Amino acid sequence: MSTGFAGSMQAKAQEVAKEDYEKARALAADAARSGAFLYPFKGIFYFLTHRALWKPLASRLLPTLGLSAAVVAGMFFFTYLPQLAILVFVNGPLAVFTTVLLILNESSTLINIVSRNFLLQDALLDTFDGTLVSRNATGVVSEGRQLKSGGDPIERLGKILKSPFEKYSPKALIRYIMYLPLNFIPIVGTVIFIFIQGRSRGHSVHGRYFQLKEWSSSRRSDWLARHTGAYTAFGTVATVLEMVPFAGIFFGFTNAVGAALWAADIEEKNTQMEQSTAPGLREAAKKAE
Repeated sequence: MSTGFAGSMQAKAQEVAKEDYEKARALAADAARSGAFLYPFKGIFYFLTHRALWKPLASRLLPTLGLSAAVVAGMFFFTYLPQLAILVFVNGPLAVFTTVLLILNESSTLINIVSRNFLLQDALLDTFDGTLVSRNATGVVSEGRQLKSGGDPIERLGKILKSPFEKYSPKALIRYIMYLPLNFIPIVGTVIFIFIQGRSRGHSVHGRYFQLKEWSSSRRSDWLARHTGAYTAFGTVATVLEMVPFAGIFFGFTNAVGAALWAADIEEKNTQMEQSTAPGLREAAKKAE
């Protein structure tokens, strides 16, 4: 009896594992096809080659660097040895490496929570909107703020008409703490943890774009569900980049640029589709007459 039950449970576990593997493979294939993982890198290149977009970062650089230095130094001073003592039991010699990764991830999260809520919200908003303006997506930006004539993309940004990015939600923090124990699993656990954080991060990268487009909550959810792989890929790359000590501030802005470039490409594609289908609709209307 017990043997039959054990065999049944083993078969069920294999079935679940197979289903999860197929889902993960489909997600990875979707992410690869989308090319969304490239946008954080495109954001870096675009940011470096468009000096006007440096202004928001420059205006917040010193206080954010000070915050980052204090958080990273404090986390390593107070939490490295305690967390190393725990991880060494499950990771062995690799604990020295995995503890560093864990603390960098924890520090990145703390810096994001504080900076995005108190220091960088307006600067990141200007960077995102300014990138859209530089890509001639002014029609979208004008739905959420006034635009001035002349000047560079940042100088053209006027009064905000719609509230900026959503702040770091308590749900995201709870999810972070809930999955933190995954880091006890050697290497693989840390990778899975970063992947989960990336998926959560990906869901928020176009919050401003959805706001400008006036999409309802249900439409946002439907869009994100249909493009889970793409947003997870972007979010994972963005998360890894923002984990880099001190440079994470820079990558936070380049990720905003990358997200805006992606949004501009979506707009351009939709516009081209509308332009290409409109003549066909008119022709059909004429035939109907």
